[in-house]
Amino acid sequence: MKVVDLAEMRTIEEKTFGEFGFKENLVIENVGIRAADFIEIEFLAEKSFGEIILLVGRGNNGADTLSTGRHLRNRGYSVRAFQLFPEDKGTKEFDFQLQLAKNFGVKISELKSVEALSTYFFQTQDEYLVIDGVLGTGFNPPLSNFLMEVFEIVNHQSSIMISMDIPSGILGDTGAMSGAAISADLTLAIGLPKSGYYISEGAKRSGEIAVLDVGFPKVLTEEGDKYLLTPERVADLYRERSRFAHKNTFGHCLVLGGSKGLTGALLMASTAALKVGTGLITSATWDENYGELASRVTPEIMTGLIPTDEDEIEKIVRSLSRYDSIVIGPGLGRSAKARESVLKILNHFAGPVVVDADAIRVLSLKEDVEVFQRRKAPTILTPHMGEFSAFIDVPTEKVLENPIGYLKELVDQTNSCIVMKGSCTYLGFPNGEVYINYFPNDGLATGGSGDVLAGMLGGLLAQYLPEKKISGMFEDKEKIYQALCLGVAVHTLSGKHAAEQLGVRSMTAGSIIDHFTLAFKELDSHLE
Repeated sequence: MKVVDLAEMRTIEEKTFGEFGFKENLVIENVGIRAADFIEIEFLAEKSFGEIILLVGRGNNGADTLSTGRHLRNRGYSVRAFQLFPEDKGTKEFDFQLQLAKNFGVKISELKSVEALSTYFFQTQDEYLVIDGVLGTGFNPPLSNFLMEVFEIVNHQSSIMISMDIPSGILGDTGAMSGAAISADLTLAIGLPKSGYYISEGAKRSGEIAVLDVGFPKVLTEEGDKYLLTPERVADLYRERSRFAHKNTFGHCLVLGGSKGLTGALLMASTAALKVGTGLITSATWDENYGELASRVTPEIMTGLIPTDEDEIEKIVRSLSRYDSIVIGPGLGRSAKARESVLKILNHFAGPVVVDADAIRVLSLKEDVEVFQRRKAPTILTPHMGEFSAFIDVPTEKVLENPIGYLKELVDQTNSCIVMKGSCTYLGFPNGEVYINYFPNDGLATGGSGDVLAGMLGGLLAQYLPEKKISGMFEDKEKIYQALCLGVAVHTLSGKHAAEQLGVRSMTAGSIIDHFTLAFKELDSHLE
């Protein structure tokens, strides 16, 4: 599903109302019907609340909320709208919806003081379903002290908080917050999800996202450069596996890492590569750690050494063609020899390389950008936010303010695929597309979670290599992009099932691998 910034949404609206002749009041009516349907099914069917409370501003976001409240009132629910601005300050559509709401029996109260709102909650003492329609996606700070106090009260008093299109106080493009904001349990996206849901404070306050189809022409809502990562994105590639294949059909992945005390990272990455269906796995570490690796590795995984002697390095470099993909970094260490090994792989391996963890830390954009630019085969960088910031030498706080912008810039500079890991993971590809994987799960905030993902990506890349041209250039990188999306999707689903089965506190990186089976089964069910 496409994700839009405010300029893109504005263009869709202008073309809808202009070229397609669709009226704005019809969209607002559709919002009211679809939102009321959703709220009734999800929240009102099995639970009773006191009055349904509408918080309305003076713009079309408030109009959408009044339309929703009117339809709920018409179905027999008690609805009260608190108007946070004087009645003569509204837009044309707001004024029209306000009058309709009054005609249908919605109780309208102009809120002139914070004390009046506190008194209302204190006197009624019910459970409240609140629908937030104060400020829309185009909100410009600063926020008044009055609104900040209102938001604080309703955040505390609401049993269920639903925001119309975006939590009030959150900026639609950047997800930034100005002083205070509504904390939503659910955000009802009108037409399409907005970028601000998945960035900065917006990612913490948007809650669950439900998208309302309100009549925008499909031709305007499908094409873009930002998308949510969904099972449909990985469907074709996921199904591409023959029952009559043999181990070589499913590729050979080499995983390099495991410095002193960090062999576990290498083992987790190697095991994850194996468990996503890769035909052959070789796990290689430094000579001094080889004994530990050999004593702990599972029998299905082959082992090897990372060479340090120059003659041995050249010999190994010549034999890299036996592998279909390489993962380098899990537990590798940050020594000079680690940096040399990473550069050797990037300069001499003619297949996909997943550069993870320590392998990112020993490189920098400033010093090594030409290494990435020279590579003909796909390069995949998998930094978490701190690693990303260190690599590009930009403070983490600045990256957090505009992660998609910095992601796109790094993709363009390095011609690489970037998987920026976090509670919301962003995938950026050289074709200009960005995929957003929004599934916060604190159970994944555990040592080794990123190593598991790196191994998964390397294993899937080994299985799903595109055809090559004679020059060695990859003819169609679409399979590479799909494989990366598939890896992130399965990692997310595995983490979800592990959290459900074990609880987030008891999860480990190994738990993610243990739940691959349930993740693949769920993916099957989505694709049937």
